[in-house]
Order: sequence, then structure tokens, then C-alpha cells
Amino acid sequence: MVVTLIIVCEVGFWVLLVAGLALRYLARMPRTGAAVLLMEPLLELALLTVTAIDLKNGAPADWKHGLAAVYIGYTVAYGHYTINWIDGHFSHRFAGGPPPVKPPRYGIARARHEGKLWLRTVLMVAVAAALLQTAIWYVGDDGDSASLRDWQFTALRILAIHGVIAATYLIWQKKDPSGATATAAPDGSRERTPAP
Repeated sequence: MVVTLIIVCEVGFWVLLVAGLALRYLARMPRTGAAVLLMEPLLELALLTVTAIDLKNGAPADWKHGLAAVYIGYTVAYGHYTINWIDGHFSHRFAGGPPPVKPPRYGIARARHEGKLWLRTVLMVAVAAALLQTAIWYVGDDGDSASLRDWQFTALRILAIHGVIAATYLIWQKKDPSGATATAAPDGSRERTPAP
């Protein structure tokens, strides 16, 4: 049941996202679109509630509950970022908005970008670990919480791997082949100026 709800939540996330953006840009109903987008957190609340009820009803704590905690952590850390990214593309494609700003590709700017993404992963792992620890305490000493502890270590491994990947962008900075440097324009976009 928990796995089914995770799938329903993921599908629901995209359905609400597309519906909210369609209302905002295609139907020209920005407030209604925003209201639909604000319903996104209800999906995670429903998943959290069902997971807690499942444990309370005596279901053994297993990988499904761990996956639910990591999924909730992911949506807390990356959900808003994903919505903003899709919103920028949707606005550009269907409402004549400016082209979305692409992440930097070279140098220290790219390393900073990767570092910010890693900080989102830190948040994801913190939320997942806290939910998993709460579930471990909820199950208590009488229940088997080994699977939940395994998910805590899995989340920490994800954090470590992502940290190593982000660090490579700082240690081995990719040079712009054209020799141009990226600078921020007044409107927030990136301008490219040739190297002297």
C-alpha cells in the first residue's frame, strides 16, 4: 500500500504541476494556478500519514517505509526547485516569457551551482533521517527497525556520493573552450564576454 501511494504521489505531483501551470499560463488564471500548485505539499502529508498509520496497525517496518521517508525528504528539498524550473520553461514556451536561465557550465560558477544542489541533498537527507529516526522510536525496541536504519545509511551514502561529485566541479574546474567568461547581467541572465 505504501509503495502504491508513493507512485500515486509522484504521478499526482506531475498532474498538479501541469494543471497549475496550465491554469496560470494557458487559461490566464494565475491565482487558481497558484492555488493548485500549493496543494503539492498535501501529497507528502498524505504519504506521511498513511506510513504512520501502516506502522501503527502493526505492519513490520521495512524498505517501503524507508523509501517513503527518502521520497518525502526529496520532495521537501527539490520540489520547489523542480517547480520553479518547470515554471520557467512553461512560461517561456506558452506565455512568451524570457528564456529560462541555464546553470553555468564552467569554472567557479559551475562549482557554486553544484554546491547549492549538494546543500539541497543535505536537506533531503536531514529530513529523511529525522523521519526514519522518528519511525525507529515509534516502532520501539520490540519491533525490527533494521530496515529503517539501513535507509538512514543509504541516505548518508547518497549525501557522500553527491558531495564527491560536487567537489569534483571545484577541484577540476572545466574551462570555457571559447575563452569567454560568464558575468551576471542586470536582469539576472548571464552574459558572455570574450577573454582579453
